[in-house]
Amino acid sequence: MQSKTKRTFYTEAAYAVGIILLALGTAFMERADFGLSMIVAPAYILHVKLSQYFSFFTFGMAKYVFQAFLILIVVLIRRRFKLGYLFSFVTAVIYGFVLDGAISLVSLVPFGGTMPWRIVYFLSGMLMCSMGVSLFFHTYISPEAYELLVKEVAEKYNFPISKTKTAYDCSSLVLSIALSFAFFGFGHFEAINVGTFICAVANGFLIGRASIVFEKFFEFKDALPMRNFFEK
Repeated sequence: MQSKTKRTFYTEAAYAVGIILLALGTAFMERADFGLSMIVAPAYILHVKLSQYFSFFTFGMAKYVFQAFLILIVVLIRRRFKLGYLFSFVTAVIYGFVLDGAISLVSLVPFGGTMPWRIVYFLSGMLMCSMGVSLFFHTYISPEAYELLVKEVAEKYNFPISKTKTAYDCSSLVLSIALSFAFFGFGHFEAINVGTFICAVANGFLIGRASIVFEKFFEFKDALPMRNFFEK
């Protein structure tokens, strides 16, 4: 019995689909209102606060403004600027625009606001985000600044990547709490709820399972000879 041949999934397509899934997943989670992942929470809090004064300041804009700050931290830590850092910001800007579009699109989907529907939205969003991150692991194009910062700090100080990621996640949670208190008063947890902690526990597992499923059915290949360009 012959084994089924894997289909080709081009890494450039994985990049595009990953952005779309991440944006849709985040939009569904935002609509569910169970809290966002600790990675995106700081940007969302900035959006909620600054949009009170600047109506044009969207969640997507907050995402790439915050990531520009993270890239600046990477440059200061590494004491150099690489072309990949610029493309990481380009990814953040592209994602920001797609995210704003996804939020507008999801707002058109009928939603009763009842607990069952909120759970469905949250779980669907978390699954889509995990699939999107998994696809980013299968492309050479520069990721968002979150992944870039973890990677560069781990390389600079020879830290294990897993422990560096955990440290960043914890730092992001602390920053989110601090911003919530500073902007909205002590005891107010904007964007932080039970869903935030569910994401912290489940995301790693879901991303790993998504990668296993993708690699079972697809073989990831480059369609363009651009890998060396992005890895400079």
